[in-house]
Amino acid sequence: MSDFLAAALQLTSTSDVDANLNAAEEQIELASRRGADLVGLPENFAFLGEDQKKLKIASSINEKCNSFLVTMARRYQVVLLGGGFPVPAGDGVRTLNRAELFGKDGQSLARYDKIHLFDVDLPEGNTYRESETIVSGSESPPVVEVPGLCKIGLSICYDVRFPELYRDLVNKGADLLMIPAAFTAFTGKDHWQVLLQARAIENTAYVVAPAQTGRHYGRRQSHGHAMVIDPWGTVLADAGVVQGAAIAPADKERVERIRGQMPSLKHRKTELFI
Repeated sequence: MSDFLAAALQLTSTSDVDANLNAAEEQIELASRRGADLVGLPENFAFLGEDQKKLKIASSINEKCNSFLVTMARRYQVVLLGGGFPVPAGDGVRTLNRAELFGKDGQSLARYDKIHLFDVDLPEGNTYRESETIVSGSESPPVVEVPGLCKIGLSICYDVRFPELYRDLVNKGADLLMIPAAFTAFTGKDHWQVLLQARAIENTAYVVAPAQTGRHYGRRQSHGHAMVIDPWGTVLADAGVVQGAAIAPADKERVERIRGQMPSLKHRKTELFI
């Protein structure tokens, strides 16, 4: 198979884990019915609420997420990315933020613990300190060759602002970059789409970017616009601001064709920038 349908799901997750997983299954089922082979859930798909509550129930969330992702991949026969869920870090006070890719048989294909943590003070007044409750991952994100699809590289949300991470994924052979996110409404309106397109264009790779949308709790609001973008930077599908999915074809042969026509990866002068 050289071409397949990729689905970037869009949710409005809250602190109700069971309700979130039910909403996620609904979108996975709909994507599967539309023929999607690769389905991505956004960051924080199982829980998006107050940090202290997350820490208190992190073990339970982790167990539910693992069981859910295995079951969904098998039930709907899709390659499924859990785009970011809490995994206890072992120190009792923080978690890892893990993305994990599962095959259609429910077997784990690759996992990645988010390394870039969102510690920012935004002009609209919101402050985010992920490092207070999340431990940065210690390994660079992986690339996995999925039989029948392509070579897929993993990342999470804030990573999109660090182009060297994606160049590393392409150096490892990635044809498609997954960027699940819970991008804030304030930054998303100016930066989300342009960053995704930049990562696609500079790496001549597909980008599949599941997203959170709407208001979650308090002042926490996400931008939405889950997208599938092709290696030329063209937005093939955009989920807008409602729960749903961006679904579009991905074609490994198109990656190879564009890389042949625009061979910028071959023109790099890496020896000058070490």
